[in-house]
This record gives sequence, structure tokens and C-alpha cells, in this order.
Amino acid sequence: MEISGIISAIVIGIVIGVLGRLVVPGRQRIGILLTIVVGIVAALIGSAVAAALGVADTRGVDWIEWLIQIGLAALGVAALDRTLATRR
Repeated sequence: MEISGIISAIVIGIVIGVLGRLVVPGRQRIGILLTIVVGIVAALIGSAVAAALGVADTRGVDWIEWLIQIGLAALGVAALDRTLATRR
């Protein structure tokens, strides 16, 4: 993976993490850095899932891939928030 691919994965992860956080109702008690990490992981896993389903490369915008990534980010944000809330 080239440096431009890593940078684009980080930028996409930031967007996915923020969108995933917006989908989860209520207040999340995790920081922005953890949100970005969750978004990057969700973007990578979501791309793999979309490729496995055969919807990763379509004409135009890959809406299904984005929805998978945002859904995974929302699950990750909610799970991390609940995990950290039980420790407090």
C-alpha cells in the first residue's frame, strides 16, 4: 500500500467514523480519536465485506459499500461507548 492509499484510508475513516457516530442516538462518551480509529477499522472491514458480496466496484458512487462501512462504524462506536461506560 502506498502512502497516498494510507492517507486516503485515514481520511475516509474519519468521515466514516463521524457518520457512524451521528447514526448512534444519544451522547457517546468516547473521544474523537477513538471515533477516528473506529472509523478507519470500519472502513477497512466494510471494504472487505463489500468486496466479498461483490458490491465494492460499481459504476458511480458505491452507496452499498458506504452503508456497510457506516453501519459497522455505528456498531463500533456503540460497542466501545458501552464498554467504556461500564468501566467508569
